[in-house]
Amino acid sequence: AMAGGLEPHLEALRRELHGPAVLSVLVALIAVAITFLIWRFVQGRRSSRKAVLLLGLCDAGKTLLFARLLSGRYRDTQTSITDSSALYRVSHDKSTSVTLIDLPGHESLRLQFLERFKAAARAIVFVVDSVAFQREVKDVAEFLYQVLVDSTVLRNAPALLIACNKQDVTMAKSAKLIQQQLEKELNTLRVTRSAAPTSLDATGGPAQLGKKGKDFDFSQLPMKVEFVECSARGSKGEEGEADLEGLEKWLVKVA
Repeated sequence: AMAGGLEPHLEALRRELHGPAVLSVLVALIAVAITFLIWRFVQGRRSSRKAVLLLGLCDAGKTLLFARLLSGRYRDTQTSITDSSALYRVSHDKSTSVTLIDLPGHESLRLQFLERFKAAARAIVFVVDSVAFQREVKDVAEFLYQVLVDSTVLRNAPALLIACNKQDVTMAKSAKLIQQQLEKELNTLRVTRSAAPTSLDATGGPAQLGKKGKDFDFSQLPMKVEFVECSARGSKGEEGEADLEGLEKWLVKVA
């Protein structure tokens, strides 16, 4: 008798569980679970990338900048023919660190070293000689273009900092001017290279720099791009401190 009395209630419960409201809840829960799994996957991939690559042409000051970040001291440097790497602990949290990797800037070496380390890059510091920039702008843009259309870089979208070095010299160009000139040169390169792409994107097609039909600017890239002015040598030369405050704050953000 008791079982018979409960049967109508059980049947009503079964109907409710198959009703549209419960179905909507289940769909929402599944969507949340999928979103969470995707987020965990993306975070896991990002956390496995702990390298900050220092790129740039020869004599841009990468190696001195590398040394200053690690020890704070000035040292004489020479053109690198291989990579150098070291653990860098960010200032606000000594338990947080990244691996700084200084890559050669020589034209015959830089792309092969980029190929070796690009998949591990959480961030890229592209060092520019602000004094020689007007003379080297085409070469700087050429190398930066090759970095930006690389399929791995496009897919992983590491944070990118353009470090306008040697600001202690009177003739140094400002970060704003360097940004404007680079955007102009990269736009020209995009047009001239469109008929003969040198890289493929994640889908296997030609890599597209920026937005088609619009003049290029850095805001069109999949990664966040920032510019800072800095001086690895410092205004007082060998005896003084480097001016790397903007770079160090950026490293804190990306670590």
